[in-house]
Amino acid sequence: MSEYQEHLARLEEKQRAYAELAEVKELFASRGWFAGTSGNLSVRVGGFEPGDFQFAITASGKDKSKRTAEDFLLVDQNGKPSEPTALKPSAETLIHCEIYRLTGAGAIFHIHSVYSNVISEWFWERRSVPVTGVELIKGLGIWEEEAHIEIPIVPNYADIPRIVPEITDALQPRLPGVLLRKHGIYAWGKDAFEAKRHLESFEFLFEYVYRWELLQGSRR
Repeated sequence: MSEYQEHLARLEEKQRAYAELAEVKELFASRGWFAGTSGNLSVRVGGFEPGDFQFAITASGKDKSKRTAEDFLLVDQNGKPSEPTALKPSAETLIHCEIYRLTGAGAIFHIHSVYSNVISEWFWERRSVPVTGVELIKGLGIWEEEAHIEIPIVPNYADIPRIVPEITDALQPRLPGVLLRKHGIYAWGKDAFEAKRHLESFEFLFEYVYRWELLQGSRR
């Protein structure tokens, strides 16, 4: 393949990533998962080595309920823009970098929802959200009958680099997600479709656990 053809292939991959991000962003915004300018989405572009990869990510400070020509940018494995741009990547780009490095995922989605915030505080002392036997656990790719999972919760710091080692320590190989305390859920997958499915499954499980705990409390 010539250098020009390689350039075109990379351009097509980037455009495809931007299109996928735009579609997911619009869907999640319609569900109220991006209050203010919160949340961030990314899709990996091109090949992967733990120390060498690129991904498209939402630009910082944008209203995610609107679609503009400046919604996304391309960054490298260190979270630095790969191309000249005036846009700034999301403040939490370093978290995406670490999840990609550890998992080789193809997409990472992060939202701020009420249920994920409440449930992360409810189970904070445990440092994980326990879920047993709920059907939507299968949406995470876990198919055992009456499966039990513990969704990890990590501290949320204003200084983003302090969160990164917490993510590193908390990640579980079979669970494609992690909660930040009173902040929201990060979910990932091999591509945008799978990351979306995982995030939606986590959100269902958070709501289920919340409602079940309330019901149990009312019976005591």
